[in-house]
Amino acid sequence: MKRIFLALIFFFAITGLLFAKPIPLKGNPAGKPLPRIAIAGLGIESSTFSPALTDEAAFHAKYGVDVFSTYPFLAADSPLRHRVDWFPALVGHALPGGAVTRKAYESLVNQTLERLKKNAPYDGLFFDIHGAMSVVGLDDPEGDFIVRIRKVTGKKTIISTSMDLHGNVSWRLAENTDLITCYRLAPHEDAMQTKQRAVENLIGRIESGKGKPAFKAYIPIPVLLPGEKTSTRIEPAKSVYAAVAPASVQPGVIDAAIWVGYAWADEPRNHAVVMVTGDDKKMVTQTAEKLARNFWNARDGFAFVAPTGTLTEALDKAVASNKHPFYISDSGDNPTAGGAGDVTWTLKEILARPEFKSVNGPSLIYASIPGPELVKKAIAAGVGKQVEGYAGAKADARYAPPLFISGAVESIVYGDTDAEVEVAIKVGSVHIIVTQKRKPYHHEADFTRLGLKPRQADIVVVKIGYLEPELYAMRADWILALTPGGVDQNLERLPYKRIQRPMFPFDKKMADPDLKAKLVPSSDKL
Repeated sequence: MKRIFLALIFFFAITGLLFAKPIPLKGNPAGKPLPRIAIAGLGIESSTFSPALTDEAAFHAKYGVDVFSTYPFLAADSPLRHRVDWFPALVGHALPGGAVTRKAYESLVNQTLERLKKNAPYDGLFFDIHGAMSVVGLDDPEGDFIVRIRKVTGKKTIISTSMDLHGNVSWRLAENTDLITCYRLAPHEDAMQTKQRAVENLIGRIESGKGKPAFKAYIPIPVLLPGEKTSTRIEPAKSVYAAVAPASVQPGVIDAAIWVGYAWADEPRNHAVVMVTGDDKKMVTQTAEKLARNFWNARDGFAFVAPTGTLTEALDKAVASNKHPFYISDSGDNPTAGGAGDVTWTLKEILARPEFKSVNGPSLIYASIPGPELVKKAIAAGVGKQVEGYAGAKADARYAPPLFISGAVESIVYGDTDAEVEVAIKVGSVHIIVTQKRKPYHHEADFTRLGLKPRQADIVVVKIGYLEPELYAMRADWILALTPGGVDQNLERLPYKRIQRPMFPFDKKMADPDLKAKLVPSSDKL
């Protein structure tokens, strides 16, 4: 009897499993197949005014599942991760620099396309780009990239593009993407939120069945300004960009965006742009036109985010100041804007000043200068020993030659993603950070890991434009030095030949442009 009873229990358990309704997947209550979404993208700002070139290794490309580590909102336990069947192909982000070699571009693009082919078809694709990539011999690389992606995915796939507000939106890029958005803050404290918004917009349109937006409004604005004049910390950019978020949540609107554009590349696509996407034609076009007018009307008010001066004026002010640390932006060679990062002109001028000759002079930290040969010598000498050699001007020697440095090795640190090896060398009262490869210094830990104490220094000179949040919070005073380099803040002394004219501020008396919204054809119709 007992055996018969157990057999009946087993029978009912099995039949119950066979005929029970399937349990819906998390985030997919209807039990429908999950959307198939690919991920791809390349990001870099490339100055065409810098002689430096960017190779493939600089992109630190991630492949397959490793791509997820780029996006916290796609972590293994995140809701978005479970709402989609993901197919990450390739994502690479490079430190800004000179133009990308054609060989590097073609290699990365072709690798992406091959990976996309393996798992096609897709319901959607998250296209994560910066928008200011320059490639040797090729205009509008992001436009070229998305056209080639379309040949793999076809027209039905919904592409959602996320960009930096210093990127450039060509008509070709606008045509081939379906959803598009960009950062709303400079400095870019909302970078990851923007990428997440692009992904959520994409998933929402697929899950709801609404698909591609009915309308994409595009307005080019003939303004070309550096980020240091359009920071959202100050007016008028603060108010211009504050209007974007409310505009994006209106009925009939999916997203709204304003691109300042990238000022240090001489290409026809480089200028400001407004785009609004949505399903209500009137709301989409009116919103785009309002945002564009606000930007254009504010053009005369854009000014540098900090006091400016020559390097001599900046150093004079810093030495005389009783506010410490006093930050100086060595802006012309800013590696995070596309500068080569190895211009020696500013450091040469600092070391020539009598105030810094003595070890008891004002303490100054200089970040930084690449010098792989000097780094090797410092490693061989060891901490506490004297070292001498040349650094800088390997990529950009237009303003000053390689600089001879002779001083005491203070520290050596290994393993940085960008610099690889960093060495602090003291010359007089100046602490010079010499790197194996160029690196930006944006965080306090970038200094303290080398044993340097920026909060206690009299002066900190950083190759940067506007100060990133940690440095900005740390400063007691600050001046932006108008120094030479591939990202010279004085745009009017750069040799532009190919940007569209008239263009503000180069043509100050130009007539008001046509700021009526142009409706971009759907990617289905290309």
